[in-house]
Formats: sequence, C-alpha cells, structure tokens
Amino acid sequence: MRLVAVVATVAIVLAACGSSKSNGSGNSGGATTTKAPKIVDGGTLTVGAEQEPDCFDWIDACGGSSWGSWMGQYQTVPRAFDPIPQGGGVLKNEPGVLLTGMPTFSATPVETITYHINPKAVWSDGVPITCDDFKYTADQIANGANIYDRTGYTDIAKVDCTDESSPVVTYKPGTAFSGWQALFAGGTGVLPSHILQGKDRDALMKNGYDWSGGPWIAKWTKGDNITLTPNTKYWGDQPHLAKVVFKFEADTAAEFQAFKSNQVQAIYPQPQIDVVDAIGSGIANANTATNANTAYVEALWLNNGKAPFDDEKVREALGYAIDRDAVVKQLFGKLGVDHAVNSINPFAIEDYSDQDAFAGYHLDLSKVNDLMTGDGWAKQGGIWTKNGQKAEFTLSTTSGNKRRQLTAQVVQSELQTAGFTMHINLRDAGDLFGEDLPKGNYQASLYASGLTALTPGLCSQFCSKNIPGPANQNSGQNWTRTNVKELDTQLEIVDTNPDAAAEKAAGKKGDEIMATNAVTFPLDPLPDILIWSKKVVGPVQDNSILGMFWNINEWGCAGGVC
Repeated sequence: MRLVAVVATVAIVLAACGSSKSNGSGNSGGATTTKAPKIVDGGTLTVGAEQEPDCFDWIDACGGSSWGSWMGQYQTVPRAFDPIPQGGGVLKNEPGVLLTGMPTFSATPVETITYHINPKAVWSDGVPITCDDFKYTADQIANGANIYDRTGYTDIAKVDCTDESSPVVTYKPGTAFSGWQALFAGGTGVLPSHILQGKDRDALMKNGYDWSGGPWIAKWTKGDNITLTPNTKYWGDQPHLAKVVFKFEADTAAEFQAFKSNQVQAIYPQPQIDVVDAIGSGIANANTATNANTAYVEALWLNNGKAPFDDEKVREALGYAIDRDAVVKQLFGKLGVDHAVNSINPFAIEDYSDQDAFAGYHLDLSKVNDLMTGDGWAKQGGIWTKNGQKAEFTLSTTSGNKRRQLTAQVVQSELQTAGFTMHINLRDAGDLFGEDLPKGNYQASLYASGLTALTPGLCSQFCSKNIPGPANQNSGQNWTRTNVKELDTQLEIVDTNPDAAAEKAAGKKGDEIMATNAVTFPLDPLPDILIWSKKVVGPVQDNSILGMFWNINEWGCAGGVC
C-alpha cells in the first residue's frame, strides 16, 4: 500500500466514496454505464479536477498526487496489470493491453516472472515497447534518487532481455515478492527507455512530456488544466472523444457551480459535507454514484513514539473514548454509510485482512476509567493527569477540508467528555505530509491512505524497519512509529510469502495485532462520489484505485456534444 493524501495532497495515496459490506451501507459501486445506441466520435468533455499535480514524474517523491495519476499517469503510461471492477466495489488484477496475457510465474528455484509484450504495443512515436523499457524502469525505481516507493524492486536480481518481446524478471536468491502483479502496474507502469535512458528522467518528466504509451497524449498547462488528445498510435481502444480538458477547480463550491452551469460535465469530488447534502437533495440533469467499498481508509493516526501515545494503555483508552460509528454516521449517513471501518486494510483487499479487527473498540467510558486508573492516571479538574502530565495532545490535519475539520471537532468533544484534552492544528497538506509526519513532529493526525495497486501489505507503513531514520535514509513511511516485533513478522510474510493462503492468514493476524496494540484507529472508508452529466455516455464506473476516469477513452458525448 502506498500512502496518498486525499484532497490536496502529497506523498501517500488516497481519495474517494461508497458503501461497504462491513458498514452495511448501500451504494452503487457496480457498473454505472450510461447506455447509448452508438457512441459517436468527437466532442470535448470538460472535467472539474480538484487538485493540480506537483509534478509529472510519477515514480519520483513528487508524484504522489492521486489526481495527477488519474489525469496524466494512467492516460499515458502503459501498465502490465490493471485492477478491474467486478461489481460491488470488488477489484481483480487482470493483465493490461500491454501484455498478450498472464505472465509466466515460477517461485523456484528463485522467483521468476516472464512477461509477453503485445506485439502491437508501441510508443506514440511508433517505437515498439520492449524489454529494454521494463529493464530501464526497474533500474530507475530500484536505484534512482528520490524515488516514491521502491517496494518489490530492490530485490530484483536482473531483467533479462535476451528476447526483447519477453522480459524475464528474476529475484535474488532467498528473496521473493508476493505482490509481483504490482510490478510495472499502476504505481509505476513502464517508461520509454529510448527517450529517457542516460538522461535526467526527472528533468524530462516533472513538468510534463509529449510521449505516451496509453490512449491519450497529455498536455499540462500549469495553473489551469491538463488536456488529453488521442494518441493515434495507441493499439488498444481508441478514444471516442476528440479532447478531454481537466479544468482545475480546487474549491468544491466553485466546482459544483461549474457543473450546474455545464462549464464542466463530470466531477469526482471528495466526500465533503456539502457534496453529501447535494447528493441527498438530487442534482438536475446529472447521474450520480457512490462507492464505499474503496481502496482507502481514513484514520486517526497515532504517533506511538511520542507522549501520550507512547503509552499503550492510553492508546487503548482513546479507542473506548470515541464513538467512531457516530462520527461516520454524521459524515456519511446520507449516503447510507453509517458504521466505522475496523481495519487499516481497505475493503479492496479484504481477503488479506480482518475487517472486524477493531470492532471491539466502541464508546465505553467505564473501560476508559479502568484503563487510565490502572495505568496510574487520576482525574484533576475533569482531565486525566499522571505525574503532573495531563492527557493532552494535538490532532493535526489538512487545512481547507470542512469534512476533516468537522470530524476533528466531533472527536474533540467526545474526548473532552472522557477526560482528554485535544487541540486541533490545521496544516497545509504539503507541510503535514512533507514535513510533520515523516519527521514525527506530531502526536496524532487525521488523513487517509490508500492503494496504488491491488496488492496487500501494510509493512511499508507499520514495520519497524520503515520508521524514518538514519538507517533507511529517512525514507520509511511508518510515520506512526509503530514498533511491534510480532507485527513485523506477520507483515513481512504478507510481503514475501508467495503462498496466498499464508499471505491471507498473516494479513488477518497482522490486523488483530494492530488492534490489540491499538497502534492507530481506522475511521471511515472515504467513499467515492461520481457525478456526471446525462450528456456523457459510455461505461462510467468507479475504480477506487485508478479513479473515475480510468476508462475515459471509452466515453463519449451524446450526439457528439457535451
């Protein structure tokens, strides 16, 4: 799992809306196709985009924006695998059009994956996509500077290009990567070696590029829009639309106004309070869909390395001091989402998790009292105090997000009743995700994390080896500073054991250990919300990893006019 910041964001992964089995909410996570007898070619579709990316170098640390990936990366960078919606929010990894079919996989004597490239696959300049592109991409991720996420690439021994149409990836003896289908998939894709080899990749990509191995060519006009035009060399389904313009509309109210006045014909807004209210009231001439079975989890992340949350009993008490279901119902009840999620693993990988792991934590002030008094705390002036130290902390979250501000205020009120003092610190997303969290300069935080590929595993976020520090050049994503040896063991199994049954068992056990140690508290599934004009036709369908626009090359405008 890669951490992504939903909303205005940064380097961790996240973003969307729906209903899940676990919370029993209803939604339309399945197909939402707007049928048309025939989708005619032509027309310009304008989309309201909530976030401008920081850069177009998708494997660099600056490339963590979900919106950036939805608008630019997934439209131009070819991928070996895609997570494909199966209905009800369920996703399944399937080989992309880059390949002729499922790669050949062998776990012995060393893990080996042999890909078979579609002979029709070419870059937008007509140069064939070959093994050299796989080899170049793997080398850049494993050995390049300032890489966003090296998971799965650092133990690759070699990429054999004896046959340019069949890259053979071999792992080092004694190593393995159970999530091998994430290689060259959504988080990274395959980059053009004939354009980038021997040059400064970041310099050539970060401000935009004119090459493509996907259905579209993307042009980034900073501060205004990203415009897609068809890649005429694309060997898959050619786009119906003549142009797609992602117009930056950072303000939700302005975004809605633009939609109502038909300045934009589709939006994928964050689940803000006013958006939920608008959905509930109905939107004229629009189709809407929500999906709570997402690839994201919004949580209260606790810094296990800093007081008061370096005390496990205090963390447990916090879990009984908050009515998480009530918080979620207040946020998303109008969408039918009224129960908290109970795993840090999102629904999309439910088979590798215990979705009920945190269910035992619910509002129970008697348990708060037992845990705190048993740990030597006593109330003074209604606040728990121990050795002159009050049970007081600051919750940091992103500024400009009304939903998160409301969440923080509700939690603050509940905690005050339970004897805790919580302050709220609203931070610019860049400062929170770029400075505060990696450096551990926080006590608790509210944000969401999510998947960039359909691959289980929380080791990158909870294994002790990934606590940022000198040993890993401050690059780890274990920002909660979780350090539980038995959890390390289980999460390492998820990452490295190719036996799916063992992986699933370890994932479930890992969830139970996280709950027992109260390392942090999951809150909601951050439902995805899709809104599009009835003038838009085609298979509009949520993909909680690749976003609403993952198949926009199959969309069209009724009669050719949106």
